[in-house]
Amino acid sequence: MANPQHTSNSISRIFLRLVLLFFLFSLPLYAVGQMEFYAQTLNQNGTKVEAQGDVLILYQDVTLTADRAVYDKNSTELELFGNVVMLKGSETQLLGEYVKMNMEKKQREISPFFMLEKETQLWVSAQKTSTCDNVYEIDGGIVSGCNPDDPIWEIYFSSSDYNSKTKWVNLYNARFHIGGIPVFYTPYFGYSTNTKRRTGLLLPAVGLSGSEGAYYEQPVYIVISGNADLEIKPQMRSLRGRGLYSTLRFVDSKNSKGNFTIGYFQEKESYVKNHTLANDRHYGFGFEYENTDVLNHWLGLDLKGQSGLYSDIQWMNDVDYINLSSNDTINNVTSNQVYSRVNLFYNEDDNYYGAYLKYYLDLDPKSKKRETTIQKLPIVQYHHYLDAFLEQHLFYTLNMQATNFARKEGKKGEELEVNLPISLQASILDEYINLGYKTELNGRMIGFRGEPSLSVDETVYENGYYGSVTSVMDISSQTVKKYEDFSHTVGLSAIYTKFGNDKKNGYYDRVDKNCSSGLGNLEECEFYTLSDVADNVDLSFTQYIFDATGKEIIYHRLSQPLNVEKVEENGTKINLANFENELRWQMTDSISFYNNSFYNYERSEWLKVLNTIRYKDATFNVGLSYLYENKADKSVAQIYTNYLNVDTSYRYNEHYSYVAKYAFDVETKVEKYAEVGFLYSKRCWDFGLRYVENNRPVLLVGGDTGNVFDKYVYLTLIIKPLGGSEVSYRSTPHLKSN
Repeated sequence: MANPQHTSNSISRIFLRLVLLFFLFSLPLYAVGQMEFYAQTLNQNGTKVEAQGDVLILYQDVTLTADRAVYDKNSTELELFGNVVMLKGSETQLLGEYVKMNMEKKQREISPFFMLEKETQLWVSAQKTSTCDNVYEIDGGIVSGCNPDDPIWEIYFSSSDYNSKTKWVNLYNARFHIGGIPVFYTPYFGYSTNTKRRTGLLLPAVGLSGSEGAYYEQPVYIVISGNADLEIKPQMRSLRGRGLYSTLRFVDSKNSKGNFTIGYFQEKESYVKNHTLANDRHYGFGFEYENTDVLNHWLGLDLKGQSGLYSDIQWMNDVDYINLSSNDTINNVTSNQVYSRVNLFYNEDDNYYGAYLKYYLDLDPKSKKRETTIQKLPIVQYHHYLDAFLEQHLFYTLNMQATNFARKEGKKGEELEVNLPISLQASILDEYINLGYKTELNGRMIGFRGEPSLSVDETVYENGYYGSVTSVMDISSQTVKKYEDFSHTVGLSAIYTKFGNDKKNGYYDRVDKNCSSGLGNLEECEFYTLSDVADNVDLSFTQYIFDATGKEIIYHRLSQPLNVEKVEENGTKINLANFENELRWQMTDSISFYNNSFYNYERSEWLKVLNTIRYKDATFNVGLSYLYENKADKSVAQIYTNYLNVDTSYRYNEHYSYVAKYAFDVETKVEKYAEVGFLYSKRCWDFGLRYVENNRPVLLVGGDTGNVFDKYVYLTLIIKPLGGSEVSYRSTPHLKSN
């Protein structure tokens, strides 16, 4: 049974300490120079001051507490005895039974020693430490980020030093233990206790592949300046080859940043032969840059509007440049064509100006697409924002766009397009009905230069002109009804578009019949962008249901276009175009459903159906989606698309989480992706295991494309806050040619 008197004394001591802290700044008991003492009893004998009982000392940004303290003003030495706690600012906490400090020389001795870095929760425990200024010298001890009572991982060391100013720790003869079992030794280990950038080695990436052998990547991080850094990532694949990827990141102003990546990989001759690869070297580069005030920044202007520049430029000799950029190809987006773009714009209240460069790089060496692909270099755009007249009833905008079509081989050209919509709007029947009328003037002109291919008649490329007048009439209504627990919004609209007189000559007239029907020569139709459309009526219905808090429960939209064609017998003929149904339904707080479907009456079948259902709460997140598509174009290789995708995650508790994903092409009966795994997470470490299957494309000898079916096993180990790595094993059982 507890001693009542002892318990009473303990409570009294805790209460007294709290009272002393509360009156800290209003009731100082004793001050020596820059040092303030608070205690139950204070005695001074000559140059010495002795404090006993709940001692509290304030010195600069350091707060000290102890059972007893002795201070000598001549030697500036302070000794603390029993339950010593030292707080430096709000970051570091030191504990010990005995502390000796020399204020003048800024030296300290602490034994035994315990230090906690609050920001990272890292702690160090040792029998003794000595400090001078900001540097701690520690003799033998333990470091960990786990609960000190039962740490999962620990690092034992023979000696250590810590700089509290630079927040850097050096450990010597470090032995890494997990669950009390030694698993790793290194003669030296250093780490930072803050997130400030510094030059050094990053954690390596390691893996093992059945076809590529052992994988090792050792990133090197270099801080060039306060606004630039460089990451160099050399890699080795024992059975395949070696490579190096490097990324320079920079911030050149408060409104701009960018990065430049370059990479190279050299294949082993044996690997190229065994896997029939098209290239024995893979290389490329990428440049990304964005600036949200580019004109003022670069030209020294003082424009009031907003200007911007965005660039994403990519070049590579084949798709394996992307596949080899890391050991994990799961998240790589690879295709036979790489798209680069540069966008520049200036935006003000009334006008918008833009210039865009678009470049398509084809990775198929068998074709001449690299030389014959049409590039848009540049597209220049002007847009005048909506202006209103007649008390907000008459509106107009203006759009102009000029495109330069460029390529190495074949015909080139320039096209100018002007679009001027003028609209009139009004409301009737107490604003229940909205009426609108719009006249849209459209004009184009195109010119050509260069020599065409032998398969196209030169006379086709005559300068062309096109003009049209289109009328659009619409009637719509939207009503809102509020109920006790929800509100319902319904919208109806009918839009009639009549394509009026249009005139075309030159190129537009010569290729019109063949290109609009899809029967023309592909090369002669490359520049034809007109749409052969009939007059039409677009009927639509939309509805929303919101709960009492304004959260959307249902969004539903139905759209039915009607094509109005002229025929000799009856004058006009109405055809039903593709019917569309879109539904977004939050069935419960946890269950949501989405559907988007298109139905073709002429073929009496659904052209496209996408269904997605998801269950999500604090524990489960499960989603199932299915895409079916029936392409109307019978000339494509794969008419039907049937694609199934499933993903699920389960959070068992605050420590355990599980994940599973699966993607399957039902039409081709090919598994695209599969994953299953778990992650165990605690304050001081993460441990995870995943199994992944993934299909990815490769380029084979002769220019053929193929796909590789990779199988991965990932082992994740993160030691917080020191970092960690993901070790992987990859098996490539087969390679298929497409």
